[in-house]
Order: sequence, then structure tokens, then C-alpha cells
Amino acid sequence: MKKRNLILTLALCLSLGFSWAQGSIFTAEKMWQMERVGAPVVSPDGTRAVFTLTSYNIEENNSATDLYLLNIETGETRQLTFTGKEGAAVWSPDGSRIAFVSRRHNGPGQIYILPLAGGEARKLTDLPVGVFSIKWFPTGDRIAFGANILPEYNGDFDKLKRLMEEMRKSKVTAKVTENTMFRFWDRWLTDGFYPRLFSVDIASGKVTDLMPHTTNFFNMMGGVSYDISPDGREIAVSMNSTQPPYDNTNNDIFLLPTDGSGTLTNITPDNPANDLSPVYSPDGSVILYGRQNIYHFYADNVQMVKYNRASGTHTNLTAHIDLSCSNWFFSRDGRTIFFDAEHLAQNAIFSIPAHGGQHTLIYGEGTNGGVSLAGRRGNELVFTHHTIDKPAEIYRMDTRGRNITQLTNFNAERLAGLKLGRVENVTYKGANDADVQMYIVYPPDFDPSKKYPLVLMIHGGPHGTFGNFWHYRWNAHLFAAPGYVVAMPNFHGSTSFGNDFAMSIHGEHANKPFEDIMKGTDYLISRGFIDESRMAATGGSYGGYMVSWIAGHTDRFAALVNHAGVYDLHLQFASDYAGNRGYQYGGTPWENFDRLNSQNPSQFAHNFKTPMLVIHGELDYRVPVAHAFLVYGIYKSMGLEARLVYFPDENHWILTPQNSIFWYQELHNWLERFLKQ
Repeated sequence: MKKRNLILTLALCLSLGFSWAQGSIFTAEKMWQMERVGAPVVSPDGTRAVFTLTSYNIEENNSATDLYLLNIETGETRQLTFTGKEGAAVWSPDGSRIAFVSRRHNGPGQIYILPLAGGEARKLTDLPVGVFSIKWFPTGDRIAFGANILPEYNGDFDKLKRLMEEMRKSKVTAKVTENTMFRFWDRWLTDGFYPRLFSVDIASGKVTDLMPHTTNFFNMMGGVSYDISPDGREIAVSMNSTQPPYDNTNNDIFLLPTDGSGTLTNITPDNPANDLSPVYSPDGSVILYGRQNIYHFYADNVQMVKYNRASGTHTNLTAHIDLSCSNWFFSRDGRTIFFDAEHLAQNAIFSIPAHGGQHTLIYGEGTNGGVSLAGRRGNELVFTHHTIDKPAEIYRMDTRGRNITQLTNFNAERLAGLKLGRVENVTYKGANDADVQMYIVYPPDFDPSKKYPLVLMIHGGPHGTFGNFWHYRWNAHLFAAPGYVVAMPNFHGSTSFGNDFAMSIHGEHANKPFEDIMKGTDYLISRGFIDESRMAATGGSYGGYMVSWIAGHTDRFAALVNHAGVYDLHLQFASDYAGNRGYQYGGTPWENFDRLNSQNPSQFAHNFKTPMLVIHGELDYRVPVAHAFLVYGIYKSMGLEARLVYFPDENHWILTPQNSIFWYQELHNWLERFLKQ
């Protein structure tokens, strides 16, 4: 760790009264003191990488993110920026400069260029809106970026600034729509802004709207997935192809000339499901992209497809592989494709010949991301790696998975001072006698001859996983620290165990997962160290749905924790995106009503007995806050023990340091109330 960072960390610990003494118990405050390492962005010659480092100030309740330069060969790091407001760095083609997005001027994020030989960063753009997803053109003379605009600005950013000022000054606060999808996650879509791609000339600063006739959305969670051809004349971009009222969305791959004409060519119009993340081959002859095949199943496997630019043909490379691929890129010679994918509750790195064939598992331990080609000969990979036991750091290995070396170690002192329990990976028989994987996290100083309280952690989705990764919002070691055995079952519907396993709960969300969770509980009790009179079930989002289902179907647990949970399936038709819910639930309020209600936790309130902690954020449009108020109100009206924790300024997740620390405090207090002897 840099000396400066160590001094600041020690000063913060002393000022807040936190101890990092050897063998100390893990706390939420200590977790928020950890520095968070971002994905490495490798230089063109493969010898260096730029990455972000984010640190949090608990007292001020904010964060600072700066850019660091990493020597991949030696592991030496050097801090490049010091304002705490930087991110999204990209290299110039010659490796002499980096461009990045910064808010150092106290406005929306803009593009800056920093010469690595020395000198100050130069501000390149000065727009009334923030920029995102920047890429340097291979020709070196321009930078592409995304930005949200009002279409009526007609290419005039001064006009856009005036329009935005008029909107800010308006006394009318109404939001009006006729669209099916009118808000998403934690923002409304009724203000008329749409994203587009732009380019900026580095010499003159002139900005060109590359999509002057477009009014649609890219990635609804923000950002845009695109790539620039090696000759700089074309962009391949993933964009929604459906029109208002957006009953459904369907991302296709569009080709866009970079001359500003705005002509778009859809190369995947026949696929009703999403097409994603286009990447050009080194020689520009091929575009590699991801394809899903089931439009109503958001977790459908993503398959890698090659599009031949000359012939217009598509070749599916991974239809025979039961993996959902992501983050693919070519080797320098274009003969190999590297990618990562969830695999057995981990996120592994793979390769496959560019012409197709057998894939190879390169590295499958823990959770690996941000993988990039590195080395002077392009024979190495750099990536972030983390596990349940340790937060992300940057690693290097060769392209065959050998000679793994940890390059950064920002949290070594912090981890060395913690007393963490052992982690065990087990498999047991669940519904239909299928194998169900589960992680067990033991409390510090676990003694198998004693009886311990059990805390189940139920993941969201439902098509997700509690995998071998370091989680800041639901950290298993923090759950275990007070003296609990923590279990994370990856029940039917979980990803990383094949498409059939994930789809097995389609139209019936409750039954198999509930059976898996109960059988997992029985398995743990059979091990002999669980006190079955002191057990709790906790879950968020779908996990909260399952907690409410548990409340109506068993009284085996002493306490329940329901964070941002779905309680009434009818209310999910007020969610930010209600499309395809009929497929997911097997019914709707107007069709197959009985089947919908057979899987609806709200229909079983008459069985409620177990005390429930209910937590929710006002800005949660994915699972509207009315779910929390409804289940809490029913609990209190029934005279049952319940506690409501409401965050007026948080969304589906609790993201600010002090709110997160308070969240863990409420969690631990609730569990102690019912699980401690």
C-alpha cells in the first residue's frame, strides 16, 4: 500500500475509534475503510495499466476515486490524479496519453487528456451534460463518447443548455407518459432525454453528433456498449430497437458510420432477444457479439456470434456450450477469443479458438473480471480477482492460466488485522433430488462441538448467485461475525449451473427454491452444530420475496429479514419494467390469475408468525416501496413483531457509507434480539 494511503487510513481509524489490531472482529465500519480497486485498462504495448482506486470517508459520507498507473511487469503503482473525481480512463493508440472522465471542475463529467510524460491534464469537452463510455479512435485524432441530450437541441449545445435551464426553472413538477416503461431503477424516463454517441476532435475540440436522428435507449442501467472499427470509419453499437410505448425492449447490433451522417444499419433484426457487446477483430473483418435467444428470459445464456462484414453471415461459436459468456476480446493475432462466464458459483476465465470449437477453462477460482490482454508479446492476462475472503485486487497470469501473480495489495494490512471464519463449499440434494451448491461461512473461532445460530442468506434475481466473491452490500463475513453460521444456498433458478437449472423455476418462482432452502437447512442441522431453535432467514429483492414466502409457509425460523423484497406479485406490475412478468410468474392479474396467486406471498398472510425486519428505499423502482409498507402494515395489524427501516434517499441498494453502516447495525440488532441465548 502507498505510504500516503496507509497514513490516511490509520488517521481515520484513530479519529473514529476503529481498531485494526491483529485478530479483531470484522465490522461494517472496517469494511467501508477498505479501498476498492477497479478493473485494469492495459496500454497498447501491454506493459502498463491504468485503474481506479476508490476510498470512502465515513464521517463525510462520500467517496473519492483517482487514477493509478500500474507497471504490469514489476507491480509498481503510481498515483496519477489527486482530485478524487476521476474515472473511465482509456489509452491513446500510441500509449503516450490517457483520456478520462472527471468532475474536477464541479460540473457534469467531461473528458480530460493527460500526457504521461509529464504535465497537467487538459479539459477537452465543455458540455452542459455529462459524458460517459469514452473510447479513443484507432486513428488517434478523435475520442468517441456517449451523452444524454434533448433531441430538439438539433446539434446546438448552447440551445441544449437553455432548454435544460428552462426545465430547471419550471414550476410544473408533473411527470406525464403513455409509455409502458416510464421509469427505470431509480430515475424517471419522462424528461425527454435520450442517449447518443458523439465524437470530439482532439485538436480543435469540435463535437460531432454521430446519431443525429436517433431517439432510443442503449443500456438502461447507463453507459453504452460499442466498438470502433480498426480503420475508424465505423462503429458497432448495441441499442434498443423497439419503439414507444416500450412494451418490450430488444437490443440489436447497429452499424454506424463515423462521419456524422447518422445512417444506422441493423445487422441482427431477426433475433427477438438481445444482441450485445460488439467487438471488432484486430483485422476488422469480423464483429464478435453476444446473442440471447429467449426474449422473455433475462438470464438466458449469452452466446458468442461472429458476424462476417464482407459476407454478412453470422456464425454462432458457443451454441454447444452451456455457459453465459461476457467480456470477450481477441488475441493480438485474432486467432483466439478470451471471455469470462459464471461457472459453478464462481466467475471463470475461458478461451476458445476464433473459428469455434472446444473452449478451455483458463482460471476458475473465485470471481474474476476486467480481463485484458497484456504483456509485450500479448501472452499474458491481467484481471481483478476476489473471493468471499478478500476484496478485489489486480492479478497477472499467462494465457494458459499459469504463473499467477498478485500485482496490487491495497488492503493487505486491513485483512491481516481481521479475524474471519472459514469458508466451505458444499453440495446437497435439493428439489427433484438435484445437486444444490451452497457456501457456508463459519464464525471466527468456530468450535464444531458447540451449537450455533444459523443465518440463511437468500440471493436476489432470482436468476443470480451468491458466489465466491467479496460483497460490500451483503458481506457474508459481516453476517457471521457476531457468532453465526451463515449459509448461502444457490437454489433452483440460480445462474452458473446451466441454462436448464436457471430456467427450471420459470412460471413457478416459489416451490423449488423453497424446497432447496428447507433441505439446505436440514442438511446443516444434520451436521450437528446448528441450534435449530435459533435460525434466521434473510434476503433481498427476490430473496425478500422468498423471506415473505417462508413467513407464510413455515414457522421454523426465529427471525426474518426482508430487504427490498417482493411481497405482492400484483404490485410488481408497478415495477420499472413489467414486460415479460407473465412468463416469469406463470400468470398475470388478468390472465391465469389463480396460478399467479399460487406463487404470491401476499396470499398466505394468515400463516404469518415469525418476527420480520422490513427494509426498503424510496427510490427503488424495481421493487416499489409499497411492498414494504404493505407487508409491514399487515404484520402490525396482525399484532406480530415487525420493524420497518425506511431510507428516503436510497434505491434498491443501500449505497452510502453511513446508511450502509446503519443497515448492518439494524440487521445485527434484529438477529441478536432473536438468535442470542
